[in-house]
Amino acid sequence: MSTVLLWMGGAIVIATVVLLIKQYENRLVLLGAGLTMCVLSGRPFDAFAAFASNMVVVALVQNICTVMGFAYVMRLTKCDAHLVNMLVRPLSNVRMLLIPGAVIVTFVINISLPSAAGCAAAVGSILIPLMIGLGVRPAMAATAVMAGTFGSMLSPGLTHNAMIAAELLKTPDVMTEVIYVHYKADITAMLIGAASLTAIAWARKEYRDYVPDASHAMPKLEKVNVLYAIIPAVPVLLLILSSYISGASAGPWAKDLLKAAPWLSSKVMNVPTAMLIGVILGLTVTRTNPTNGVKDLFRGAGDGYASIMGIIIAAGVFVAGIKACGLQDAGISALSHSSGAVKWAAGIGSFLLALVSGSGDAATLAFNKAITPHAADFGMSIAQLGSIATLGGCLGRTMSPLAGAAIVCAGIAGVNPMEIAKRNAIGMLIALVVMILMLG
Repeated sequence: MSTVLLWMGGAIVIATVVLLIKQYENRLVLLGAGLTMCVLSGRPFDAFAAFASNMVVVALVQNICTVMGFAYVMRLTKCDAHLVNMLVRPLSNVRMLLIPGAVIVTFVINISLPSAAGCAAAVGSILIPLMIGLGVRPAMAATAVMAGTFGSMLSPGLTHNAMIAAELLKTPDVMTEVIYVHYKADITAMLIGAASLTAIAWARKEYRDYVPDASHAMPKLEKVNVLYAIIPAVPVLLLILSSYISGASAGPWAKDLLKAAPWLSSKVMNVPTAMLIGVILGLTVTRTNPTNGVKDLFRGAGDGYASIMGIIIAAGVFVAGIKACGLQDAGISALSHSSGAVKWAAGIGSFLLALVSGSGDAATLAFNKAITPHAADFGMSIAQLGSIATLGGCLGRTMSPLAGAAIVCAGIAGVNPMEIAKRNAIGMLIALVVMILMLG
């Protein structure tokens, strides 16, 4: 790739960030930037191919559309209102704990549900409306959930953890050999993010006194039906239970339960299945007209595709433009050849590429395959260097407005994804530096 093309691509990326900060229509900005970079690279059809392929990313479409359909049904049945009204009084006395509490809860659940977007959808459908109902501003509520979506670092099912253990260390013991190396840095990074958001919420007075508009308002109920209030939490509880009993560390009782109820297997109990079970339970328990329920289910699914998947599709075109211009390859190449300060290159390089692309996988995998095997040459262990690159990518993605999880949270809250990125920026940057110092 020519140097001129790289500079032009870089200028377009910067212009894109500026336009997103100014809150121009997200999809228009991303589509226009991506298509422009592809055209300048002489590869215009890359943009069209990216548009088409991102329309049918099965996991995302299924998760997002069923979660939004479930949310619409919970609003129709007023189950969400019963949940919020049940928790308003006890939680209103600990408002300052709402923000860090949401970060920690999401982080813990993300260990069991390693998909950031899937976890954001499942957890966000409960926590975001709950926090808004308690007076937290929508953007802060969405950011609190997004800030916890790197709990998967503690999951042996995370691709990068498994790859470092199996391919580089040649060991099946991913918990002891890999996760044990970085778990303190993971938890520290999460606590830094939670503390930073709490401070921002306090300074901007975004943790209380927000009066929801018509799109977020929850009706106040004279009497709360506890059974109705439990329904919104059922899908998440099913997913957590399924993940645990299907895990290798599950005890004999869990295996017996799995034999008795094979439908609880994580291969069966995915996000769409759990959400649809929640829909059926909600309509049944509240005795809501099923015709209206089905209408709202598909109305929510359609709105979810238009508002959330639309941004993800546009972001896919933008990333295709970055690749066509050679910006991604140039970044990975620079990352791989920065042997003088390899730990900083691993962390910061993965962070920046994840920030720009919305995914830390490309940079992290490239670095871990090319450079991490030679970690001893830089005075580090393979687990140390690989963990820095992996967590750096996770933190960059957590700050990126293009990440699927950010777009999901923003869609549930009805805000611009850039609002999430701005609030997460300080915490993720501090966490990046602390993480590198802890693991380096």
